[in-house]
Amino acid sequence: MKLILTQDVRSLGHKDDVVSVRPGYGRNYLIPQGMAKMATESALKMLAEDVKQRAFKQDKIKKDAEAMAVKLEGVTVTIKAKTGTSGKIFGAVTALQVANILKEQGMEVDRRKIVLSEDPKVLGSYTAIINLHKEVSKEIAIEVVAE
Repeated sequence: MKLILTQDVRSLGHKDDVVSVRPGYGRNYLIPQGMAKMATESALKMLAEDVKQRAFKQDKIKKDAEAMAVKLEGVTVTIKAKTGTSGKIFGAVTALQVANILKEQGMEVDRRKIVLSEDPKVLGSYTAIINLHKEVSKEIAIEVVAE
């Protein structure tokens, strides 16, 4: 019996794989649990079209991420913070602050994609990695200065 997996199944395959299983396993477990559907001719055509469209969308997303990485080339973010007498800042610099400053500079970056190498709690220079795509990431410089 040929089935198309609708989700990853351990020791059988990944989503959108066409697998051959015993009829009882397919009819009594995989199909009722929503893990697979019958691999009819029309379902296989729909699967091929879905895979093609998904690949096109992923390619577009990756190209947009690469374009954003080019825009972020050489960008330094300067963050002003209130400090005490010893140069220690009150609180810490967060990814949200970095995202807001990048937005002011005309680059829209989601704050959840910004990873600070360490929590900036004193004045100085730091680095942050922006994960734009699973294959594209960019490192930017952060300067924390006194307000």
